[in-house]
Amino acid sequence: MPLLEAGISNMAERCDYAILAPALPVHMGNLINRAQSPSLLPMRTHISKDNQTRHLADDVIHYREYKILLQAERFTSKRAFLEFWEDANKTMAKLGIKVEIDPHAFDSQVREVLFYDTPEFDLYNNHFILRKRTFYDQGWPRADHELTFKFRAPDLEAAAAVDVRPQIGGHEEIKFKEELLLERDRLGGIRSVYSHGCVLVSPEIELERGIDNITRAFPTLKKIDISPRARLELVNNIAVEEVQNTLGWIHFHHHFKGKATIAIWRSRALERSLSGEFAFQCKFDRLEDVSKEALELSEEFYKKVQLDCAEWIMLGTTKTAMVYGLKDADRLKNRE
Repeated sequence: MPLLEAGISNMAERCDYAILAPALPVHMGNLINRAQSPSLLPMRTHISKDNQTRHLADDVIHYREYKILLQAERFTSKRAFLEFWEDANKTMAKLGIKVEIDPHAFDSQVREVLFYDTPEFDLYNNHFILRKRTFYDQGWPRADHELTFKFRAPDLEAAAAVDVRPQIGGHEEIKFKEELLLERDRLGGIRSVYSHGCVLVSPEIELERGIDNITRAFPTLKKIDISPRARLELVNNIAVEEVQNTLGWIHFHHHFKGKATIAIWRSRALERSLSGEFAFQCKFDRLEDVSKEALELSEEFYKKVQLDCAEWIMLGTTKTAMVYGLKDADRLKNRE
């Protein structure tokens, strides 16, 4: 592939961080049929300022994100990330999949990721996630940050029924996506969770205060049993440092393509890597309009790359679940 033929030495020079910082499946058929049901769609207008998605009429699923967790201990040098990408490219070549390399594939993006919850993890145990993400440029934080509030669960109807629209300014976009994850106990499988959330840019919310401050911003939280006096705090007092590279686009034919990234999450407090992740996200207007052949190919690649790169893979969790489980895992009821 062009990235490997021309870019390995370039990568080592330019990256200053240890990162390249069958028929339509049954679960897919069910997703298409159920997603068309108007009774599951409480928000009839897709709210977005993003030029790529603002034209979409309904707040239905417009993304499929395929995620593969990678063993953090394998990534001890820049070369290790290139070696994984090389192995993944071999799987693509077997399947006749082409990759369009991003012109900035050698440039790592650094972000700080913070999760907020009550001491008893009331949000996460009810499938809600509150995440603040700050981008850094040459070591300095940008003026704006992103605040993401979302509901994520394995049940499509439950995710569709949650109205995640905020009651404050700074609203950027509603995102409803299917996330494809590894099976918990074996390679070569696939399972789905559904993420329904919103992204806000620098909202005027004080996160480390009582839960009532967040409930006023996101009224859907009034439906769950949380003491109004419960305080919010940084989950496990862990600040995650994320280093990510956008590699390019994986083409599954018929105009269906996925934006590919490799990332690593590190704990500053623990001074160790938590997890790597290889992911690719596909966007579409309507899932039923996506080519059956393209969907099959994307899932075939997702399953096969797990087997071809088995020595890299980490089963059984998500990055968010890993952060929550770093200390007192007994508080966790939500098992992603």
